[in-house]
Amino acid sequence: MVAPVVIFAIGNPSRGDDAIGPVLCGRLAEWLKNQGLSGQFELIEDFQLNIEHVLDLCGRELALFIDAGDRTPGPFRFSRIQPAEGIAHCTHELAPEAVLQVYRRTEKSEPPPSFVLCIRGESFELGEPLSAAAQANLELASACLQQLFRQADLASWQALAEA
Repeated sequence: MVAPVVIFAIGNPSRGDDAIGPVLCGRLAEWLKNQGLSGQFELIEDFQLNIEHVLDLCGRELALFIDAGDRTPGPFRFSRIQPAEGIAHCTHELAPEAVLQVYRRTEKSEPPPSFVLCIRGESFELGEPLSAAAQANLELASACLQQLFRQADLASWQALAEA
């Protein structure tokens, strides 16, 4: 059985604040397990989004893409996204909106309602740890997600995206 909600946590753990997605993914996995909610969510961690991630959207009720941003208004931005053509410099890197567009084309149907949680980072240098600012932003985003995951339905997520 496919979990109703898929979470994509994107980032490179070796590049400072780009590790926000993977770090949050690990914390969410533990929290979901402790709350008895693991069966409702599938967590997928990767360095970047690829065309193959389209298959992970099949049969889902909701999708969430988590990533770090260097110009994101702090502490984070939560928004609904729609399918859109993406510009990638190679075939191995897609924006979340482009993944949804590929889903639309290949599956001949609309993708599940999808959202992006972009958490502000400050430093993305190779070999650096998470910055103090990113750590604080991650904590706030984590608390927000825990609330959303207790009510994993489109109306609740849409209300937050519009707030």
